[in-house]
Amino acid sequence: MKKNPIDIFSDWAVMGKDKGMEKNHAKSVQDMLEFAYKNLKNFSFIDAGCGNGWVVRKVSKNKECRNSIGVDGSSKMIDKAVSLDKKNDYFCSNLLQWIPEKPVDLVHSMEVFYYFNNPKKIIKHIYSNWIKIGGRLIMGVDFYYENEISHSWPDETNVNTMILLKEKDWINIFKEVGFSNIKKWRSGKKNNWAGTLVVTGTKN
Repeated sequence: MKKNPIDIFSDWAVMGKDKGMEKNHAKSVQDMLEFAYKNLKNFSFIDAGCGNGWVVRKVSKNKECRNSIGVDGSSKMIDKAVSLDKKNDYFCSNLLQWIPEKPVDLVHSMEVFYYFNNPKKIIKHIYSNWIKIGGRLIMGVDFYYENEISHSWPDETNVNTMILLKEKDWINIFKEVGFSNIKKWRSGKKNNWAGTLVVTGTKN
């Protein structure tokens, strides 16, 4: 019987698989952050689906970052994040219900949104409630239609919710939600790996 994503990631936290997630995603996340950092001064940051907090810790080391926050639905992942990091703020919550005290300049998410039955709903929630005017959302996904090698992941990982969308579908979600200056690219493309699909836009 397949499990929901929160239970799977909680199991991974206990098993230490979170370290592998960090290692496998590091290059794509670095690429995303380097783009997002351009022209950012004295900025606030949220990582949506932060896992063990590795991106939160990474971003907090940027001298222009004044506040770095992580949110995740897995209490075990958040427990691990807090154990590794006493400096930054972490919240265990359903991302669809959580709202920050103040909207932020930059929201990042890596390999999260396709675990929601309705990815547009979570992206709309973030647009409406997390991001300040002029702020940016940048997301990366490896599970998408054009990356054919990923199609077997739902069975391999035993996860019951993984929504397979085409590249154009993700871009259309950003447009329909209201984002401007939308850009997309694939990071780390090689051989039969189509690369991490990166989509980003700003709230005007």
